[in-house]
Amino acid sequence: MTRGLSEAERLDWLQLARTHGIGPRSCLELVARHGSAAAALAALPQLAARAGRADGFRAWPRPSAAAELAGLAARGASLIVHGEPAYPSQLAAIGDAPPLLTVEGDPALLSQPAIALIGARNASGNGRSLAHALAKSLAGQGLVVVSGLARGIDTAAHEGALAAGGATVAVIAAGIDIAYPSENGELMARIAATGAVVTERPLAAVPQARHFPRRNRLISGLSLGVVVIEAAPQSGSLITARLAAEQGREVMAVPGSPLDPRHRGTNQLLRDGATLVETAEDILQALNLNAAAKARPAVPVKARPTASRPTPRAGPPAAAPPAAMSMPSASDLQSWLCERLGPEPLLVDELVRQCHATGSALQAALLELELAGRLERHPGNRVSLACG
Repeated sequence: MTRGLSEAERLDWLQLARTHGIGPRSCLELVARHGSAAAALAALPQLAARAGRADGFRAWPRPSAAAELAGLAARGASLIVHGEPAYPSQLAAIGDAPPLLTVEGDPALLSQPAIALIGARNASGNGRSLAHALAKSLAGQGLVVVSGLARGIDTAAHEGALAAGGATVAVIAAGIDIAYPSENGELMARIAATGAVVTERPLAAVPQARHFPRRNRLISGLSLGVVVIEAAPQSGSLITARLAAEQGREVMAVPGSPLDPRHRGTNQLLRDGATLVETAEDILQALNLNAAAKARPAVPVKARPTASRPTPRAGPPAAAPPAAMSMPSASDLQSWLCERLGPEPLLVDELVRQCHATGSALQAALLELELAGRLERHPGNRVSLACG
């Protein structure tokens, strides 16, 4: 797709992407398989019959899609579909890119070189001050500062970029009309006026805990690198750092006192191989950014392996199945997948290496299992059997 969509095509995409049971990856795979969102919608009843779904994959109602488009237009927000010229190529390169992005503000900022600054919600005074200073310096040098509009480090990063008169992007886990936390409503409005607010969720969607890890993949996906300033062990910021490494982004961390639990996560990142940074110059050096590089569109960078969570590497090419071995049928391949999978997410690349089917056949079987409600997708191109 190299052109903008007509309103009818945009409604088709909205219907498909918002249909219950259709995830981001399955949405894009359905469009790729059938050639258009309209054709994918038409194929839903047949897909439901094959998946044994009694609900028939009832598509999201077209009047609801039209109402969402009207609501976005009333706010001055835009809906960007995967593959359109305005869709950021940096984000499109990740394995589970969202089919739809809602943007209030300047969509062009999503394609500019960006750095994510993230950290603890209960940040220390020093942590907030450092986040503000780093964001102000980076924004003052023409980089876009990306963060998640949360309390603490995120808020300080957005404020620092605004103080420099620079650009900042807030990636949220709610609808574009919902400020979360509520006290950041005024900040969100200022970001929308001079930068951009981004979400993949529909209008009026209230954030829930499970939505934040999905949001985090967008923060890292829009950025050249992620800087973690303060983070407790097992925090959302560390999830973002892991996703950044899996996406091939640079992971950086600010060291801190071992006596403060808010630094245990960042110190662990450093032990695992993250780049130690203390100043904006450290960040620019880690990313090999100079004035010329900052002026160019963002492009994916190579992954840096870490000690405890190495970036997945492609193994040797899978051996071709022996001539005497017939390719497994679709039902046999689904059974094979159910035997190999469990509640713990597994890399799809690992499944491809282990099976004797083509990658396209395996992807088709994964899609059928997902549509049947038996498979769950996870960030980082991982899958697991659905619980319950």
